[in-house]
Amino acid sequence: MKITGVKVYQVDLPLCEGNYSWSEGKSVDVFDSTVVQVDTDAGISGFGEVCPLGPAYLPAYAVGARTGIQELAPQLVGDDPTQLQTLNIKMDRVMKGHPYVKSAIDMACWDILGKAAGMPVCTLLGGRYGEDVVLYRAISQRPAAEMAENVSGYRAEGYRRFQLKVGGKPDDDIDRIRAVREILQPSDKLVADANTGWLMHEAMRVVNAVRDVDVYIEQPCSTYDQCLSIRRNTNLPFVLDEVIDSVAAILKGASDHAMDVVNIKISKFGGLTKARQARDLCVSLGIAMTLEDSWGGDIITAAISHLAHSTPTEFLFTSTDFNSYVTTSIADGAPHRLNGRMSASTEPGLGIRPKFEVLGDPIWEC
Repeated sequence: MKITGVKVYQVDLPLCEGNYSWSEGKSVDVFDSTVVQVDTDAGISGFGEVCPLGPAYLPAYAVGARTGIQELAPQLVGDDPTQLQTLNIKMDRVMKGHPYVKSAIDMACWDILGKAAGMPVCTLLGGRYGEDVVLYRAISQRPAAEMAENVSGYRAEGYRRFQLKVGGKPDDDIDRIRAVREILQPSDKLVADANTGWLMHEAMRVVNAVRDVDVYIEQPCSTYDQCLSIRRNTNLPFVLDEVIDSVAAILKGASDHAMDVVNIKISKFGGLTKARQARDLCVSLGIAMTLEDSWGGDIITAAISHLAHSTPTEFLFTSTDFNSYVTTSIADGAPHRLNGRMSASTEPGLGIRPKFEVLGDPIWEC
C-alpha cells in the first residue's frame, strides 16, 4: 500500500461554555483544529486531527501545524502508511522536532492500518481492557463558588474525576481547591492543575495550605526542576504534564521519583506511535497515566479513546472526551460520554466518518 496524497482541512470548534480559562489569565473561546486525510492506492483513506490549545500553552500553534504538514506531507507520498515505525523515523529525519505537526499524519495512518486489518485501533495498540474508560472533566478557571457550582453540575452528569484549573493568585486557588473538595464524595478524585502558573514560593504556599485536603497537585511550575522542588516538599500526590514530552523525560522523572501520575498528550509526543511507546514504558515502570491530547474534536477524541481503552485499567488514571466541550461535531462514530465514561469504537480503524459538509473543502492538498 502506498500514500497517494494528503488533504488538509481547517475547522473552528466553539466552546459550549463560551470560553476556557486556565493559568496566568490565558483563555480561548474557539479552538482552531486541523484535520488531515491520507489517501492510498488501495482506496483506503485515514483521518487524523491536531488541535493546539492556542499558541501560549505548548510550543505549538494551529497555523504552524498546517504549515508543517504542507512541508512534510509531500515527502511521504509513495511511502507505506501501514509501516508506522518506518514512517515515524522518516518524519523525524526530514523534519527535526515539531512533534505536533506529525501527530495528525501518524493518527491517520493508524486509521488506515486498522481499516486494512479489519480491526479497531485499540486492538492494534495492545487490546481492549474492560467495557469503557473513566473520564475527567476540566473545570475552567472561575471564582471559587462558580467552579464548585460547575463541578456539581458535571458530577450530576456522571463525572467523578475533576481537573480544576488553578495557577492564579495563591489565596484564590486555595479557596478554589477547598470549595470544590467540600462538595465531592470521598471516592471522587480532584486534581489542582496549575498548568505551570505558579512561581515556586506560590506553589509552596498552596500545597502547604491544602496539605489536609484530598487533592492531586499537577504541574505547579514551568520547569522540571522547579516542579521537583515542590514535589520534595509535599506529601500530596503529584502529576507532571507539560514537562513530560518524551521517553527520556519519563525515565528522568521515574529516576527522581518526581511524580505519581503523568499526562501523555498524543500530539505532544508526535502521534499514537510514540504515545503508545510512552504508555507502555509507564506500565513497565508502574506509573499511572492520564491519556489525552492538547485539545480537539471528534477525531482526536476517538484516538484518545483507543489509546486509553488499550491501556491496562489499573494504570489508566483517567482520560477525556474533548468532543463534549465543543459545539461542532466533525465526524460520526466518535465516542460520547455515558455517566462519565466512554468506549472506543469496535469498528475498523478509529471508527469515525468525517462530516465533509462541516469540514468543507480542503485548504491544501498534495
